[in-house]
This record gives sequence, C-alpha cells and structure tokens, in this order.
Amino acid sequence: MSLEALERSDLSRLPGGIFTRAFIRAYAQEVGLDPDRTIQEFIAELPPDAATATAHASSVEDGEKLESDRRAVATALRLALISVPIIVLVIYYGSRRTPVAEPRPSVSESHEGSEPPAVASPAEPVPAASATATAPAAPLPTSPLSLELSPRSACWLSVTADGRQVFAGLMNAGERRVVNAERQISLSVGDAAALDYTLNGRAGKPLGAAGKVVNARITLANVQEFQTP
Repeated sequence: MSLEALERSDLSRLPGGIFTRAFIRAYAQEVGLDPDRTIQEFIAELPPDAATATAHASSVEDGEKLESDRRAVATALRLALISVPIIVLVIYYGSRRTPVAEPRPSVSESHEGSEPPAVASPAEPVPAASATATAPAAPLPTSPLSLELSPRSACWLSVTADGRQVFAGLMNAGERRVVNAERQISLSVGDAAALDYTLNGRAGKPLGAAGKVVNARITLANVQEFQTP
C-alpha cells in the first residue's frame, strides 16, 4: 500500500511527481507533523535522482500555484475595474436625486427683537341655561281692555264690549274667546266658579261661588280690581 511504501521510502509504489508531495503533506497533517518539514526530510533521504525528480515536482507544484495566484489576481483586478465605475455612478446619481433637507429653526429658539407671542385671553364663561324653562310671555293687549275667557266646565256667558254685545251662549271646557274694548266690558256669568279668565295679560280674580250668577262691569278705572296681584 502507499502508506507502507512511504514508510519504506519506496518511490516505485507511490503516485509520483506532485502527487507524492501531496500524499506526504496529507500524511503529515494526519499524524500531527509539520507538512513542509516532513517533505524536506523525505526528499533528503531519497537518492539523488529521486530527489531531483521530487524537487522538480515541487517546482512544478509551486509554479502551478503561482500561476493560479496570478490568474486569481488578474480576475480580481478585472472585477474591480468593472465594479468601481458602477459604484461611482450609483453614488453620483443617488446624491443628485436625494434633496438635502435644510435645517429648520427650533421652536424653542429665541430671536432678539421679536415680540413675545400673544397670550390668548380666556374665553368668557357662557352663562348656564336656567334650570327651569321660562314661561312664554302673555301676548300684549291690542286694546286698552283685553279679556280672555277660558271656562273650566260648561258655563253660560253674555259679553258686551263698549255697549255692543259680542257673545251670548254656552262655552265648554277647553274653549277660548278673546274680547277687546276701548272703554268697558260688561260680563254676565251663569256659574261664576266655572270661569277662568285673564285681563290685560294678567290672571283674573274669582268672580264668585259655584252655581252663582254674577254680573261684572270692567272699565279702565277699575281694571286692577279684577286682576290678581
């Protein structure tokens, strides 16, 4: 076997040439020896002609390695010559398309001579809405005397304004009638307690007890006597 031939220095059974050196190098690495020193010691033990052949093989191996290195360097140089212009173009066009943002002044920076910012005055408080809704105001009378009749139950009425009778008949609950006059209003009520009324926009006083017939004469002089305080 090749291992036995190597131990006996029998070159006839070794591959020969650069393969012998490769075999010795692999063997030295496996047994923990220095590959280059092992090769030199092996060559020194060989006959002159065998050592010359091995040295020549070493020269061939070194020449091939040098040629391989030259080819690798040449390839790297060609790649560099191609890639450098491409990188330069990419950087050039990239810098032209990317706008440089101008620094903006900080809001917190103070400027001499500038006026201080105006302080907004606090808004005036809006008055809260009243908790209770305000009752709609009664319509203002269009005449010196304005009487609004609204009985709570069926009631017979006779009404005269300035000496002219404007109504005579039965009014039911929920009905409403307004009588205007310049000087006086004469009123006859079949059931005084059944009649509610307002006089010049103010509630009127009760005219009498239930079932009682009442005659009333309202003038500009006594109008307040029929109005509630």
